[in-house]
Amino acid sequence: MFGFCSLCFEINNKKLFKEKWIFKELHFGQKSLLKWLIRIIIILKNGSLTLEPDFASPLQNISVPIGRDAVFTCSVKYLGGHRVGWIKADTKAIQAIHEQVITHNPRISADTWNLHIKSVRIDDTGGYMCQINTDPMKSNLGYLNVLEPPDFILDEFSTDIVITEGDDVSLVCRASGRPKPSIVWKRENGDEIILREDGGGKYSATSFQGEVLQLNKVTREAMGTYLCIASNGVPPSIQRKHTLIVLFHPTIHVPNQLVGSPIGTDVMLECIIQASPKAISYWIRDTGEMVVSSQKYLMKEILKSPYETRALLTVHSLNKMDVGSYSCIAKNSIGEVTSSIRLYEIPGFSKSFTTPRTEDITEENKQIWTKNIIDNNFPTLKSTSTVSSNNNDLVITSYISRRPYIVPRVVFSDETKFSKSAYHKTSIICFISFSFINFI
Repeated sequence: MFGFCSLCFEINNKKLFKEKWIFKELHFGQKSLLKWLIRIIIILKNGSLTLEPDFASPLQNISVPIGRDAVFTCSVKYLGGHRVGWIKADTKAIQAIHEQVITHNPRISADTWNLHIKSVRIDDTGGYMCQINTDPMKSNLGYLNVLEPPDFILDEFSTDIVITEGDDVSLVCRASGRPKPSIVWKRENGDEIILREDGGGKYSATSFQGEVLQLNKVTREAMGTYLCIASNGVPPSIQRKHTLIVLFHPTIHVPNQLVGSPIGTDVMLECIIQASPKAISYWIRDTGEMVVSSQKYLMKEILKSPYETRALLTVHSLNKMDVGSYSCIAKNSIGEVTSSIRLYEIPGFSKSFTTPRTEDITEENKQIWTKNIIDNNFPTLKSTSTVSSNNNDLVITSYISRRPYIVPRVVFSDETKFSKSAYHKTSIICFISFSFINFI
């Protein structure tokens, strides 16, 4: 083939194409082939036969978090003596040509196929064009999307809100970011959010999605801290607290309005107060005297929730002067409320030590009774009862420890006769009395 081409080239040089004898010796197909070979030889001779450059693949879009580096890669085949240039599509500003950086942005660099953007910013967002200086020019477009984590818009943000019970309130939380963040509401303590439908029906949910959390006819149960959580897939997610304070008139609930206890024992009175703002609570006796903390009285408050408190009053060593009515009073800036508890004596037992009759104590019982006091570190309780058996009166004196599960000792007077059945009856009576005392 190359020999044949050389011959043709030589024929061309000698201008022998005008001689008809060449074409006379060739048939039609050979004539056409010869014409094309001559054309190729002429193109090769003039150096004008080259393959046109083209893109090997499309320019990829890139999504990069703010502050990270971005790289565009432009793959070109048959580049030859052509060059690749980079242009920012929106501003038409030339970034680089081949490996030479044109822009004054120090964060831009380039090599044969790549455009590098360091520490991307929001204003780097947009289209970037890879161009080949052919005629006409060829270009490939890719898009840089700079991602931005959520950030709260403080001008459109509610923090602490104070309302009156029964009012409506809107909690607002908005955030910026790329892409736009979604907002989710939750309660800090894990309780459900109380919501109302358009028809007025009430329902609850563990979370609510949306920038505005609308709460209608708010009750005290809705009081507390709400979390606004913003996220858009770009770390980190952020959250902010909204505190909802609901004001209402104090209320008092008394679990036991009638409380009884034996003389000499300690007794506790309790009232449960709900109020917002927090109420001042105190106790007053039916005599009009205010109860103050002392060796006789112990007052204590236990906070159960932001608006609920247990007010406790302990009366030590109850005596007959302590019985009567005790008023629990709660007062805040909105109002005042009072509730009463009546304290009475349960007769029959005394915690104070009572010396038994001489005839009731034998030497054996005295040792048992003394040991019972030492072991339990409590005075015994004395109770005297009379039981009839076989027409004889039986006087029973029982000494009972207040420590649980201690079986009472029963001492019978020496001069009294009794049957076994009467003994069993009295033992049962004493045991029931003991259980009742320990329950109190």
